[in-house]
Amino acid sequence: RVTSIADRLNVEFALIHKERKKANEVDRMVLVGDVKDRVAILVDDMADTCGTICHAADKLISAGATKVYAILTHGIFSGPAISRINNASFEAVVVTNTIPQEEKMKHCPKIQFIDISMILAEAIRRTHNGESVSYLFSHVPL
Repeated sequence: RVTSIADRLNVEFALIHKERKKANEVDRMVLVGDVKDRVAILVDDMADTCGTICHAADKLISAGATKVYAILTHGIFSGPAISRINNASFEAVVVTNTIPQEEKMKHCPKIQFIDISMILAEAIRRTHNGESVSYLFSHVPL
């Protein structure tokens, strides 16, 4: 996934390899690549308690990243998540609106959301009409 995103944006990339000994618990996290004097963007599918992304942000800052952003598909933000984000070194944490975020945003100014209702509607329309959904990977409706 990371190479595909980096190729589309024509940028270099680093990745964080995480090892888990059991579910929902990161045992070890290793940064692969160089982020010194660069803006880092963490991309993940979801964040629940935000322990992993906050640990990753700390790792990027200690490796020399100048700024860290997170882009997440689903911001669950349960338990200590909001407190962790507020105390973390993120410039912003951007999520889609698959889960309502208005209440969380009141307590955490770093959270921003992207409305994806139009792309979901277009995917449903295309599926219903037997049209290509993969077309949306390179042509996002406005």
